[in-house]
Amino acid sequence: MANGYQPYGCPVEATIDVIGGKWKAVILFQLLEGPKRFSEIRRLLPAVTQRMLTLQLRELEEDNVVHREIYQQIPPKVEYSLTEFGKTLEPILLSMLTWGERYKSQIIERKDTIKTQSG
Repeated sequence: MANGYQPYGCPVEATIDVIGGKWKAVILFQLLEGPKRFSEIRRLLPAVTQRMLTLQLRELEEDNVVHREIYQQIPPKVEYSLTEFGKTLEPILLSMLTWGERYKSQIIERKDTIKTQSG
């Protein structure tokens, strides 16, 4: 920045700013396979509310990570896809996939233990 102001104390903060939250990385992971309509994303992520999905997609669009294409037809069709900038997140998302596959059972086991102890 021209005035020397740096909004992030660490580069990880910049990454988290773009893909942080419960749904953004999952949405982006689904878009790695190609463009998807809103209803397709909703079907792939049944736990996300329509409002939350809309908000997350808007934020990803504002950050130039996701492109929203509106097709002028009846009924109107809207598709979401990764921008070129968004595609640069692929290695991060694939690393998250690998890590999650490797440690998912440990995480579930630990959370179950905590629930049992607090219940």
